[in-house]
Amino acid sequence: MNDRQDPYAYDPYASPATPPQVYGYDAYGQPVYRPDAPERVYDQYGQPLQQQPYAYDPYAGQQPQHPQPSYDTYAAQGPEPLAQQPQQTQQQEWIPRQGGPAPQDAHPAQAPAAPQAPAVHGSVPEPRPAAEEAPDYRTEQFSFVEEPDDGSEDVIDWLKFSESRTERRDERKRKGRNRVVALAVVLVLALGAGIGWFLLSGGDDKPAPKAAGAAQKRDVIVVHLRQTRGGDSSTALLVDNETTKKATTVLLPNSLALAKDGGGATTLGKAVQEAGTGGTRDALNTLLGADIKGSWRLDTPYLENLVELVGGITVDTDTDVPAEKAGDRPLVTRGSGQTLAGRAAVAYATHRAAGEDQSRQLGRFGQVMQAVLRKMSSDTKAATTTVESLAQIPDPSLSPQQLGASLAHLAEKAKTGAYATAVLPVQPDGSLAQKTADSMVKDVLGGTVKNTDKNAPPRVSVKNATGSAGAATTAQVALVNGGYTYVSGGTAGAAEAASAVIYADDARAAEAKEVARTLGLPERAVRKGEGAPNADVTVVLGKDYKS
Repeated sequence: MNDRQDPYAYDPYASPATPPQVYGYDAYGQPVYRPDAPERVYDQYGQPLQQQPYAYDPYAGQQPQHPQPSYDTYAAQGPEPLAQQPQQTQQQEWIPRQGGPAPQDAHPAQAPAAPQAPAVHGSVPEPRPAAEEAPDYRTEQFSFVEEPDDGSEDVIDWLKFSESRTERRDERKRKGRNRVVALAVVLVLALGAGIGWFLLSGGDDKPAPKAAGAAQKRDVIVVHLRQTRGGDSSTALLVDNETTKKATTVLLPNSLALAKDGGGATTLGKAVQEAGTGGTRDALNTLLGADIKGSWRLDTPYLENLVELVGGITVDTDTDVPAEKAGDRPLVTRGSGQTLAGRAAVAYATHRAAGEDQSRQLGRFGQVMQAVLRKMSSDTKAATTTVESLAQIPDPSLSPQQLGASLAHLAEKAKTGAYATAVLPVQPDGSLAQKTADSMVKDVLGGTVKNTDKNAPPRVSVKNATGSAGAATTAQVALVNGGYTYVSGGTAGAAEAASAVIYADDARAAEAKEVARTLGLPERAVRKGEGAPNADVTVVLGKDYKS
């Protein structure tokens, strides 16, 4: 036999087991014993060595000999947690609440200490048999625990949704009422304005005239046909009115007076040569009030290539264009339905007979441009390919793609007959008449004419006929210092013996005499006559001018 004592061996000298102390019940009504209460002990063969400990039965015929200790007593001692806790369910349940009020008949302070039985290491409290009936408890010994319910969240969400939907419905009703009120106010105001207009107009049934050029969308580009021989140029505005679905070529005479950048005045013909395409475009925008989006410099070799690319043009010619060499057949024959190739088209567009007004030559240029547009494709991609095939240097303001798109739109209107060509009428002094401003500029271009201010310093054109190159420079310095606007008139082909100061308007007679005194010329040099179209006073310097 092993000398080591078996902890589960029977001890005949052990004191009798004391009844175990019950201090509570679990959720199933089973008694819960104190941890130090004696339990059933087994020998090494699994046989019980002592009887079932006494359990408290509230339904038994007699009360237990020892009073039940209060829950607070054992709560302070901190009993070990139970080996197994009942799982939470979705239902509400009653559980004992530690630290709750003790039964009324319990007096922990006066209760005698219960005899302690020797604790057996490793013993486990035996649960009460399931068949035993659960004891009766008082409600003050329990606390009500409410388990969370997933359905409560759904209810809250539904309440929020119902509330937000109601708010949205009320908001829609409020906005609807506001719209109705606003509409009623607008109708009342419109009705009042109509009645007022009717009363002020005397009840006339004629509709008010529509403002010309108002709220119309236009695409305007300026094209300069420049001759490689001689340096002459012809200018036109290509106007595409997207609102009226019509297009127009507006031809601009070279005598049109323009303001120079930095002060002074010049003509359109000189501006093309001196200021270039950009400066000329800005000056035209200032004068006409039109929104010119880009410039197209079309030198005569490129016009010849353009006519060849579209397969030639058909024009009703108004004159014969002789050949360059005497005895050769004319390049262009007068007649209707004349077919012109590239070279003949350029010759016809630039032809100007001796003593002929430039407006006749501009009309021929307009005929050629409209005939080219009729032969060009109205497809933007195809028109852009044609422009790119010219291999010309594009202006920074107008790329080949933009120019191709504009020409395609113009070609579509030229094919349908919704195209017109007109010459902008210019007065002898280079300005535009009020009638012209109210018709062509306003209706076609949608602009407003801004002629040179009449209160501005007089424009003096100086033509050098002295035979000395420095005379014009001396006259320019004298005029600028005198407060006049200098306009270059170029150099005469032959020298003049006497100088002349010419004015066309009687209102400028006094100014002409003042100009003569500024230049040191005698008063007899002042006379009335036809001077430069872009100047108020014209000066021709002769050999008598002392520079």
